[in-house]
Amino acid sequence: MSALEESEEPDSGLSERLQRILDFEREWWQHVGAKEEAIRSQFGLSAARYYQLLNTVIDMPEAVRHDPMLVGRLQRARDARTRARATRTFTTDHGPQGRDDESND
Repeated sequence: MSALEESEEPDSGLSERLQRILDFEREWWQHVGAKEEAIRSQFGLSAARYYQLLNTVIDMPEAVRHDPMLVGRLQRARDARTRARATRTFTTDHGPQGRDDESND
């Protein structure tokens, strides 16, 4: 048995670490203190690296099999943040960024 196979849960196909990340997302609000502190304490990762892993895992079919409701909620939240960022990036109070509303012909 390979090291990868040993670390996978037979029913979901996710490594123990990725399962722990999903489990943490389901229950993080129960931890005392800031989420970033809990991430560093539990995983030994920076918040940025943790969120990179989280965004990768929620796109995996194995994650959906592990916890479909949680993964769906996390994907919707990520998509909403992405849309909000795009809206802020591409618009200003005077119209789309980089465009002059008055013609300079």
